[in-house]
Amino acid sequence: MASDSREKLLTVENLEMSYGAVQVLWGISFSVNKGEVTCIIGSNGAGKTTTLNAIAGAGRIQDGRILLGKEDITTLSAQARVERRISLSPEGRRLWPGMSVEENLLMGCFLPAFRKRAGSNLARIYDLFPRLKERRHQMANTLSGGEQQMCAIGRALMSEPQLLLLDEPSLGLAPLLVEEIFRMIREIAAQGVTILLVGENVNYTLQVSSYGYVMEVGRITLEGPSSTLANNEHVRRAYLGM
Repeated sequence: MASDSREKLLTVENLEMSYGAVQVLWGISFSVNKGEVTCIIGSNGAGKTTTLNAIAGAGRIQDGRILLGKEDITTLSAQARVERRISLSPEGRRLWPGMSVEENLLMGCFLPAFRKRAGSNLARIYDLFPRLKERRHQMANTLSGGEQQMCAIGRALMSEPQLLLLDEPSLGLAPLLVEEIFRMIREIAAQGVTILLVGENVNYTLQVSSYGYVMEVGRITLEGPSSTLANNEHVRRAYLGM
């Protein structure tokens, strides 16, 4: 784990998870510094999505623990983690197709504490994603892939996260849209939101993050400043095509 003295918002210690008889995570440990973008990179099936689901409370943990600041949240429900302002934008977007953009966004603030500020939070999301404001009455299933991704991230932001979990936000998008999504990730981070990013586009992911972890077959095999990982021979060969 990163050993600097900066404040850690999230600490994962010796986390193990299985799906039935198949073990997916093998005692992984890492941390996320407050106010920074931290990334996890690795090939498909490495356990990255499982890790984010575990942090969000959407998976059953076999062993290890998860700390938010100094609070142990390992056994808390997903709702209790949202109340503590942990928010997940999942792989595949998972919007409600027969609901409008605005209805999907409002589903992100279903808890009473956030519902009271739904109007101001919507305004903030529309400032960040002007295209969503233009399409706020449009059904989610009629949006382009990039617009759907903006809606998924916007929905996650409606619960005012201190920790935003982004799972493959650029997956399947055209190059110009990938650039736009990562520009918006930078903007969200600049507003003080701590981000844990799982990225299929390793080049952009390492550019936008300050620290990174490489996950392979359910284990953390490398870590370091993102600029260092970008120049690591193994990372360049395995993930950057160099």
